[in-house]
Amino acid sequence: MIIKVKYLTALLLFMFMLKCPGQEIVTGLLTNSAINDTWQKRNLLKSKSPPDTIDLPFFDDFIPGEVFPSSSRWTDDYVFINNTYPVNQVSIGVATFDAIDNQGLLYEEAGSFVFEADHMTSVPIDLDIDPSENIYLSFFYQPQGIADPPEESDSLVLQFYSITDDEWQHIWKAEGTELHNFKPVIIKIDKPEYLYRGFRFRFINYASISSTLSDPALAGNSDHWHIDYVYIDKNRSASDTIPEDVAFTKPLRSVLNNYESMPWGQFRKIFLSEMGSFININYRNNDQVTRNVTRHFTIRDVYEDYEVHSFSAGATNIDPGEWVSYDANIIYTFNSGYTDSALFRIRAVLITDEFDQKVNDTIDYYQVFSNYFSYDDGTAENGYGINGQGASNAMVATRFRTYQPDTLRAIMIAFNDSYLSSNQRYLNIAVWSDENGMPGDLLYEQEEMVNPGESVNGFIQYILNDPLIVDDYFHIGWTQQSETFLNVSLDMNTLPQGRRHYYINGIWNESGIPGSLMIRPVLGGSLITGIDDTYRDKGKKINIYPNPVSVILNINIPEDYFQGGIEVKVYDSNGRWILSEEQTRSINVSNLPQGVYLLIINSGNRVIGYNRFIRL
Repeated sequence: MIIKVKYLTALLLFMFMLKCPGQEIVTGLLTNSAINDTWQKRNLLKSKSPPDTIDLPFFDDFIPGEVFPSSSRWTDDYVFINNTYPVNQVSIGVATFDAIDNQGLLYEEAGSFVFEADHMTSVPIDLDIDPSENIYLSFFYQPQGIADPPEESDSLVLQFYSITDDEWQHIWKAEGTELHNFKPVIIKIDKPEYLYRGFRFRFINYASISSTLSDPALAGNSDHWHIDYVYIDKNRSASDTIPEDVAFTKPLRSVLNNYESMPWGQFRKIFLSEMGSFININYRNNDQVTRNVTRHFTIRDVYEDYEVHSFSAGATNIDPGEWVSYDANIIYTFNSGYTDSALFRIRAVLITDEFDQKVNDTIDYYQVFSNYFSYDDGTAENGYGINGQGASNAMVATRFRTYQPDTLRAIMIAFNDSYLSSNQRYLNIAVWSDENGMPGDLLYEQEEMVNPGESVNGFIQYILNDPLIVDDYFHIGWTQQSETFLNVSLDMNTLPQGRRHYYINGIWNESGIPGSLMIRPVLGGSLITGIDDTYRDKGKKINIYPNPVSVILNINIPEDYFQGGIEVKVYDSNGRWILSEEQTRSINVSNLPQGVYLLIINSGNRVIGYNRFIRL
């Protein structure tokens, strides 16, 4: 049985005492770390001066890469720009409205009654135009996506600011409902009270939170709406809802056959069987006429900084409104001069007409080869766990496969924040053998504490006290010590069917929950676990995560090293020292340009650690 739950604001302790049979549960995220980290950075740098009035046309396609809407178009930063929550979007990137504020936290006023949640307010626009010039605003919207559907009492609202009445006025409203495809909306702007220099409009979502919950750790986000293709211009008509645009609709995925990421040494052993034979792209002709599109691809070795492969998949005509999922054959195998890790940027480009919007015609994917296996893409949309009676002895396991014997050194798990830190309980990380695709004998167990990561989608690395040799199929996961929902990060955009199982009431069951748990086995050479003279003298490669990184880079440094004093330095590709921090396990790299950097850790005049990372 699968249960999707929301957040509560009352009766937590009472409801916590209610007992239900143990089962798999999925919940929304209580916090959004990407928003929180970006808000802190922007709050320090944000200008207090009012935005300039801009001219028509006004257009925003919400290209992923930025967490908040562009300040050149919008004045606030409550909504979340992403490409992971919508379904069947008409172009890549949307603005998502939910119950989380611009600090990445649930709104304080969130409750079972409807409350005003996210806003997205335009900068002032010059609409000092005669109404005969036919000014229209259009956009696309969708409720729910892969997240939580808004209830009937919830809504998405569009408002215009009236210069005559000096107030915001309701113009359009969509009531809460379950998932449907993106729908177009077009509205004429012809009233004198809106036709002035400095016109503004805004979207608002009204949300409500469920008041029933059996466990405080189940608290989560809710009531999602997604908006795309916001467009205002003159010389339009009421039927002008179709943008003259061909656009990518989904991000690129891993070109490996089974994994998002895997150890470089493992890949080099079996590259012929693990290397995929095609790159899948998804795009749509949003125009009302047939369009011709050429598809081009490049692969770049990021560490070596050169293009290793490029090819064209030819040109094709696309009918109006046609969705295309295309597999471009690739005759190439990843190869690099580095022996410990590798990183490749895969880029897909749609070559279209000159008038076409170019911002959604290029997408990138970074294929990471490090020292771990992963099914997840590094971004959580939900939380997962076992909850209810019998859950105190429940187990969850995910299956992986090595292609040559290797040493399991650690298990990385990403946990979501939970209400009142209620998921911070003891658990046993565990390793099982494989028995016909199911977890078999228990090979290893070690008690640890749930600890949500401090970075965006941050992983906690649990180093095994006794490293374990693994060969072929094996399973990693955890055994619970309480009935508390542990809220493990769940990536809903990758679907490794049949690889996750859960144990309840004496029986292993195949998971019925879609998505990939953010749990990763770390294999290979020794990790840093203490002071070593050789390490101090020569400097050894040190674990860092996430890599690639956008904001916070975490560094796995043993506690003993801080006693002698350490300095973390970052160098660019030209060897220039550009950043340093003392006595720290994390650094903020958000202000660095995109590229490859070298991290050096010094103690006194000796190098004690190093690694490379890429800033996305």
